[in-house]
Amino acid sequence: MRAIRLHDTRTGSVVPLEPREQGRVGIYACGPTVYGRIHVGNARPYVVFMVLRRFLAAERYEPTLVINITDINDKIYDAAAAERRASADLAREMTARYVEDTDRLGLGRPDAEPLASETIGPIEDLIGALVDSDHAYEADGDVYFRVRSYPEYGELSHRRVEDMDQGEGVEGAQRKEDPLDFALWKAHKPEEDTAWDSPWGRGRPGWHIECSAMAEALLGLDFDVHGGGSDLVFPHHENEAAQTRAARGEPLARIWMHNGMVQQEGEKMAKSVGNIFLLHAALDAYERDAVVMYLLSGHYRQPLAFSADRLEEAAARVDRIREAGRRLHTGPSPPDMAPLRERFFDALAEDFNTAEALAVAFEWVREANRREAVGRDGLEAMLDVLGLANLLEEEAGGAPDEVRSLAEQRQRARAERDFAAADRLRDEIAAQGWEVRDTAGGFELLRR
Repeated sequence: MRAIRLHDTRTGSVVPLEPREQGRVGIYACGPTVYGRIHVGNARPYVVFMVLRRFLAAERYEPTLVINITDINDKIYDAAAAERRASADLAREMTARYVEDTDRLGLGRPDAEPLASETIGPIEDLIGALVDSDHAYEADGDVYFRVRSYPEYGELSHRRVEDMDQGEGVEGAQRKEDPLDFALWKAHKPEEDTAWDSPWGRGRPGWHIECSAMAEALLGLDFDVHGGGSDLVFPHHENEAAQTRAARGEPLARIWMHNGMVQQEGEKMAKSVGNIFLLHAALDAYERDAVVMYLLSGHYRQPLAFSADRLEEAAARVDRIREAGRRLHTGPSPPDMAPLRERFFDALAEDFNTAEALAVAFEWVREANRREAVGRDGLEAMLDVLGLANLLEEEAGGAPDEVRSLAEQRQRARAERDFAAADRLRDEIAAQGWEVRDTAGGFELLRR
C-alpha cells in the first residue's frame, strides 16, 4: 500500500490518510438533491469519489463508498408544486434518472446509496441527543441547533461566527433564539405533502441533519473521508461537523475533501443561474469516455472550465489512447517503462492528482508509439483505475449485419440530433449483446 495524502479542508493542508481501521477506508460523499436531472457539475463529485474508490482498491485498501440521495428538501417540494404532482413521485422519478445517468458513466455504483426518506429513525435519534444535551431546542414544532453552544463552530469553513448566514432566509426567524441557529426538524406546513411523526410533532428533517445521520448509520463515527463539492463547505458540512460532534462527542470524519466546481463563463454550473449542461445530454453528444476524461482532466480541488471545446478536446484525447491501443499487444510492458507506471500511481497518492496522472499516462503512450511490440499491461493498469481501460479493447469487426445496421441508424440519428432515437437504437444494440461507442471516424462495436 502506498502512503496516501489528501487535502483536508479543516486544517487547510495535505495530510496523511490514516484509516480508522487498518487497511479499510470509509468515504461518504454528498450526492444530489433529486428535484431534476443532474448536470455535469453534479457528476464531478460522483466521478472523483468513484475513481478515488477504484484507486484505493488498486492499492489493496478495502474502500467503502457511500453517496447519499437527498429526497426530502424544499427544492423538491417547490419543483413538484410547479408540476402539480406529488413530491415523493418526483423524487422517485429523479432518483431513477440519476441512477440511469450515472450508470452511463461506466464506473459502477457506490457501496451504499441511502435515501433521506428511509433514514428518519436515525435522524430523530440524532436530534434527540442534541436536544437532551441542550445543543438544540424545540420551538412550535421546529427544532434548532444552538450554534453558540458549540465553541468550535466555524473550524471547517474558517469563518467568524459573526459573519455567517445560514441561508434560511426569514423562515423560522421569529422562533429562533439566535439568527445563527439552523433547523434540524421542521414542523409540517400545509403545502408540503410528506411528513413524519416525531417527538416534536409531525414534520420533516432539515437538510444538514440528514447527511450526519446517514453517514453515521452506515460508516460509524470518525470515519476516514467526507467529501463533496466546495459549495457545501458552508453551511452544509460545517453544520454536519458541528451537530455530530456536539451530539456524540466524537468527530464525524477525519478528512474533509472538497472538489472544485464546474464553471461556465466564470460561474459555477447550477440550475439557479441557467447555465446547465445536463449529464445525459453531454453523454448523448460526446459519449461516456470523453465525459469521464473531461471530468478527470483537472485537479479535483480546482474549478473545471466547461465548454464544448473542452469536451471535444477530451474526445480527441480518448481517440489518441484508443489509436495507441491498437498498436499494443497483450502482455507485460517493457521493464524500463515501469517508472512511468509508478509515477502515475504516485500522482494519485499525492492528493489524488488525476491531471498529473493523465499526463504521465500520455507520456507512456508517446514512449510506446516510438517502439515496436509493446505490451499493454502497464497502460491498462493505469487506465483501469480511471475507468478507461475499455479504450484498449479491440474493435469487434464480427458484429452481425443487423447490429451494424442499427449502429449506422444511430449514427444518422445523432447527426440529426435526434437523441431519443439514438438512445432507443443504443438500447436495441445492447439487447443483442453489443455496445456501440463513438469514435472520431464513426463508431465501433464491442461485445458486452
